[in-house]
Amino acid sequence: MSFNTPVRKGSDFAGLSVAIITPFANGEVDYGRLREQVEFQVSAGTRCIVPVGTTGESPTLSHDEHEKVIGEVIQCVAGRAKVMAGTGSNSTAEALRLTKRAAAEGADATLQVAPYYNKPTQEGFYQHFKAIAEAVDIPVCVYNIPGRCGKEIEVETIQRLADIDGITMVKEATGKLDQCSAIIGTTDLTVLCGDDSLTLPMMSVGAEGVISVVGNLVPSDMIKLVQAVAAGDLRAAGTLHHQLFSLCQNMLGLATNPIPVKAAMMLVGRDTGDLRLPMTPLESRELEKLQQTLLAYGMTSAASLV
Repeated sequence: MSFNTPVRKGSDFAGLSVAIITPFANGEVDYGRLREQVEFQVSAGTRCIVPVGTTGESPTLSHDEHEKVIGEVIQCVAGRAKVMAGTGSNSTAEALRLTKRAAAEGADATLQVAPYYNKPTQEGFYQHFKAIAEAVDIPVCVYNIPGRCGKEIEVETIQRLADIDGITMVKEATGKLDQCSAIIGTTDLTVLCGDDSLTLPMMSVGAEGVISVVGNLVPSDMIKLVQAVAAGDLRAAGTLHHQLFSLCQNMLGLATNPIPVKAAMMLVGRDTGDLRLPMTPLESRELEKLQQTLLAYGMTSAASLV
């Protein structure tokens, strides 16, 4: 099902994308477990894997680690799914360097978060994304998440960005259904939901899928939801939405992402190692709440998630 009539740039990224975690062991990236996460997603049928986004703790990775994680994911995926590399930065020069490297490694697209902390003007946003799109031949997904970045990319700016050939997608994480509707109604960009709990509402007005955090745990259920909406089966989609809603809210609401999802993966037998400071583990009472949430969802072992 799609209410948006134009042929949209970026529609080949429709469906479920998963922003995967970065596993650590003894302070280092655990590349063995990283490959396990990729295999888990590919086996589930995830359409696109997104390494080193916020969920992948990208702010704590060194430049070398950032590039190596992307390269390892691309090699492990080996064409069985798409790879949208998180290569954004609040420095345009750094974003350009990371994105060129990811493109050279074989990434299928780049996820470009809005420059954070320095809070550019709308013209600054436009020039930043334009410079990146014009420097590489892979599609650019503009990531609008003011809660993380301190400033919103306004609809008018996204409308201008839509005229640039290389910009094909928006990851919409403002939490505003009206904003999603405005982008879909006035551009040919593919909109991907950036909040798991809003997947059904956003897709109902024309978004094409979701870049998911919860998909680290239950990719199969997220795929069922996205496919039900796309098929126009709103009854089934509604049932799945309400089933997933409690998981999304009760898990992701405990602490800043990716703290709860990494804890959840540990609880179901898919330990992803440590967090890197300044991220810290859940407190015991929060961990108990998370365990109750997972049990209520029916997760008693890793086997139940496939």
